[in-house]
Amino acid sequence: MLGFALLPAVVMIAGAALAVWRAPGPKLRSAILHFAAGVIFSVVAVELLPDIVQHHAPYEVALGFGLGVAVMLGLRYFTQHLEKQESANSTLTSTDTSTAPLPWGLLVAIGIDIFIDGLLLGIGFAAGAKEGTLLAIALTLELLSLGLATAVELRQGGHGKVRAVAIVAGTSLMLLLGAGIGTTVLRGATGNLLELVLSFGLAALLFLVTEELLTEAHEETETPLLTLSFFVGFLLFLLLGMVA
Repeated sequence: MLGFALLPAVVMIAGAALAVWRAPGPKLRSAILHFAAGVIFSVVAVELLPDIVQHHAPYEVALGFGLGVAVMLGLRYFTQHLEKQESANSTLTSTDTSTAPLPWGLLVAIGIDIFIDGLLLGIGFAAGAKEGTLLAIALTLELLSLGLATAVELRQGGHGKVRAVAIVAGTSLMLLLGAGIGTTVLRGATGNLLELVLSFGLAALLFLVTEELLTEAHEETETPLLTLSFFVGFLLFLLLGMVA
């Protein structure tokens, strides 16, 4: 489990290093986001949904799914509030590159997002080793894009290359924390509790795909190739789930 949690964290740091060395163009980042969305949607449809439906526990599913939606909407409101405060403060302070302040609103929002990803990874492994492995690969793609975007944002805020990568590396530790908590809490979970947790994870992952990955991906002008990358990601992991 630790190895699979380390993979997305390391790739996030690698993405930050790539961004400060040679930032990718907006179309490439949009393609990565589309592909990651397709991969996560495939994991949800192929691995999580069949397990949830199989147990026939509608009350637990409704409760878990509702909690998942409520938590993600609450986090969205909280992180947007932090980012607005950060934006307002930045207009009142100097952007001297030698003393550039840390964008705490942005970093807290990213840290919470990554922590939730870690919890989702723990939920995936609670459903089974295969589900957890596929989800780890899917989240790796998401965090690659997040590492790229965060490093670019830090560089634009006046932070040096080494400092930007170091900040992203520190933030990535939240993934390990979330995965560790998720695995510890969910160890041995069975029956209705597992159904509740899986339903929560289902809602959170669907929120991640529709309200974060695809929303950011569509900031770039849509093209057939960008749209195709979503379906390529979905198909690849559909086939991988069938043969694994």
